[in-house]
Amino acid sequence: MRLGYNTNGLAHHDLLEAVALLAEIGYRSVAITIDHRALAPGDAETPRQLRRLRALLDRQGMTSVIETGARYLLDPRHKHEPTLLSPRPEERARRLAFYRHALACAAELQSQCVSLWSGRLPDPADEATAFARLLQGLQSLVRDAETVGIPLGFEPEPGMFIDTMAAFERLLAQFDAPLLRLTLDIGHLHCQGETPPEEYVRRYARRLVNVHIEDMRRGVHEHLMFGEGEIDFLPVICALAETGYAGGVHVELSRHSHEGPEAAQRAYDFLAPMFDKAAGHAPQ
Repeated sequence: MRLGYNTNGLAHHDLLEAVALLAEIGYRSVAITIDHRALAPGDAETPRQLRRLRALLDRQGMTSVIETGARYLLDPRHKHEPTLLSPRPEERARRLAFYRHALACAAELQSQCVSLWSGRLPDPADEATAFARLLQGLQSLVRDAETVGIPLGFEPEPGMFIDTMAAFERLLAQFDAPLLRLTLDIGHLHCQGETPPEEYVRRYARRLVNVHIEDMRRGVHEHLMFGEGEIDFLPVICALAETGYAGGVHVELSRHSHEGPEAAQRAYDFLAPMFDKAAGHAPQ
């Protein structure tokens, strides 16, 4: 289990400088959010950036995951659009092409997964139609994931079509595959009343490939600095250790970029002692 940080919380930094900063603080993993000037599709600088990033991760002994939740990368006017739920096939194809780019980046960096979500349903389509759109995209993407050997970490996200773990189970009932795994966000669980979060860690231990962590209040989807919300984190981290989870636990504070270095340090200072304490719970 590795403590990590999402680069969407250092959005005002050069990507390589952000990773170097996280390594200096002590983080051992990084969740790399593809965005403008950060492994962007079609950017002539991206291949060079990938090579330099791979070398930096190797030097620092850091692992990585690829995140695909940039807000305005594909559409400068509409947040997180288009998605696999968009009404027009050509819009869904744009999102799918972006995910394939993310898989290529993950393969180059030897990342542990590509993390993704469903998106919201932007039209009055019924549930069956929405699932048909989503499954068509996921089935195609899983085939691409199998080609490069990179798991997909599907994340239930408040406000989206697949928003809760119950909705994720409905998805799995219609389509499952070995490389369709889970990105579990601890704050989202608490926000939506899926508590205690450590129970979900244990329940989904075999599927878990990526973890997001931040503080949050029940009923309010706002990513907060640790200590500003309501979550008891030590039981969660102990549960991750007990189940043998070996991946990254990535702090996600995307609205803290204005104080990025300080926020990353505060988060590390809060969580690192808990990681040390939980180490005794890991399977021998």
